[in-house]
Amino acid sequence: MAKLHLDRAHLHRLYRQMLRIRRFEARCVALYQAQKIRGFLHLCDGEEAVAVGVAAALQPGRDAAVATYREHGQALAWGVPMAPLLAEMLGKAEGCCRGRGGSMHLFSRAHRFFGGNAIVGGGLPLAAGIALADQRLRPGAVTACFFGEGAVGEGAFHETMNLAALWKLPLLFVCENNLYAMGVPLAQGEVETDIWRKARAYRMPAVQVDGMDPVQVEAAAQGAVQAIREGGGPQFLEARTYRFRAHSMFDTQAYRSREEVEGWKHRDPIPRLHDWMLAGHLITPAQVQALEAEVAAELDEAEAFAEAGTLEPLEDLERFVLMPRVVQDDDGAPGAPGAPGAAAGAAG
Repeated sequence: MAKLHLDRAHLHRLYRQMLRIRRFEARCVALYQAQKIRGFLHLCDGEEAVAVGVAAALQPGRDAAVATYREHGQALAWGVPMAPLLAEMLGKAEGCCRGRGGSMHLFSRAHRFFGGNAIVGGGLPLAAGIALADQRLRPGAVTACFFGEGAVGEGAFHETMNLAALWKLPLLFVCENNLYAMGVPLAQGEVETDIWRKARAYRMPAVQVDGMDPVQVEAAAQGAVQAIREGGGPQFLEARTYRFRAHSMFDTQAYRSREEVEGWKHRDPIPRLHDWMLAGHLITPAQVQALEAEVAAELDEAEAFAEAGTLEPLEDLERFVLMPRVVQDDDGAPGAPGAPGAAAGAAG
């Protein structure tokens, strides 16, 4: 695991990013209850340290990310602005996918954030394809592929692991192990509950890390990324984490007790980092208040932007179903997928 040289500014950034994600998710709950967000909604409260720590070890925009359907935090950590994300949640044309993707399909070509995927494990082979293209066209770029432990039973997981190792792809596998997948306790679904050990079958370096600590996650990810950039092939990171909220808004959580959830909240990554910084005189109460106010203002502006957004006209219903031409990375022509005003999802 790499040793980090942390300063106050960097720690404050980690804290602010996790705070942005937590507050964003809370606002999504309020908008969902107000029936302004429709459909499924999967929240990542408790898991923020994984996305924030991994993103801090990479270079979003140069490097790529492929996410799960619980990807609001991953998108924010990757640098996708809050306003178009919230507009997307409300189905507005000003959203990052023109309102066509919604909660489970966030995408930003400009940030090389290649989407949430509603299919469990669906992002794994896509990540391999992106990493293969980057290996040939963007030397030095790394693809981070996020997935939950529920995906490791999918054939696509093993196929992707095998090809990534065989071709030495610049791919960082990030398993967010929240212990329950959708609702099955880990030991009832997997014989080997240390997910990182599965990488051994593919002779892939792997490590398990405390996914409730952004500093530990960043240190582990940084070491893995360095090895990948040096030509060491794919690396595997298992982050042990926990989601405080239900799997989705329709989950009764019969598979776990309230006491267990409350117990895990004592390891909440946000107050954990907050208290550690305060104890080490790395942040002051006034600075914490300033960060809280900054995040609240950003969220209010994003909600106002989303609320003021427009719905796509009915005549655009079939737009982007087909891609009229291949779009290159340097193609910024108006109306091109990924260009301002175009549907980001059309690049996929």
